[in-house]
Amino acid sequence: MNKTMCTIFNTRAQLEKTLADRILQLLQQGIDQRGTASLIVSGGSTPVALFEKLSQRDFNWNRVIISLADERWVSVDSEESNQHLAQTHLLQNKASGATFIGLHSGHATPHQAQAEIEQRLKAIHRPFDLVLLGMGNDGHTASLFPESIELLEAIDDQNPHLCQGITPVTAPHLRMTMTLPCLLDSKEIILHITGEQKHKVYQQAMEGTDVHGMPIRAVLQQTRTPVTVYWAA
Repeated sequence: MNKTMCTIFNTRAQLEKTLADRILQLLQQGIDQRGTASLIVSGGSTPVALFEKLSQRDFNWNRVIISLADERWVSVDSEESNQHLAQTHLLQNKASGATFIGLHSGHATPHQAQAEIEQRLKAIHRPFDLVLLGMGNDGHTASLFPESIELLEAIDDQNPHLCQGITPVTAPHLRMTMTLPCLLDSKEIILHITGEQKHKVYQQAMEGTDVHGMPIRAVLQQTRTPVTVYWAA
């Protein structure tokens, strides 16, 4: 049985406050259970305000490990880097004490860096406490892009690897992404989307079954991990 639920908010500010509360609740549960907690986040413009709100919250951030669902293969100082975004907007203020594990290395391509990045990810206790995902208008999530030559491997539920180099067809830059089995190895997944267009894409994803055309379906339609969609117009 599908475990996806959609929660609708009147305003983005309301969504961000409620989502920030939920994130900290899940992280606190992880800390209570084993002393540390893990949060996997995504890039893009949608989570920026949420990240800034989280960074202002009083919390045991020194017990939290933060990593990325995916990364563009650009300099970590680039405005297009997810690491740069997380460090600029989330790992600031009261959240500056959190431990960050990035997905970028000095290798020329993400494919060459896969073994090194996988070793970093193995240091994070799984299941993750929370994976926070976004979604593109093309139906991608993390860097699981439609039509990319590595997609079939990256979404294979038998793939033993935690990460995968990706060559997008519908977006610029090579990418490193967590594989689908890695993303699903979480206590909960939250899909954070805003705007009417993203809601239409979400509805389209829920109605169809072709995961290669819309990889977000592999997350939304699976039965392993609970998924909650947070949406505001």
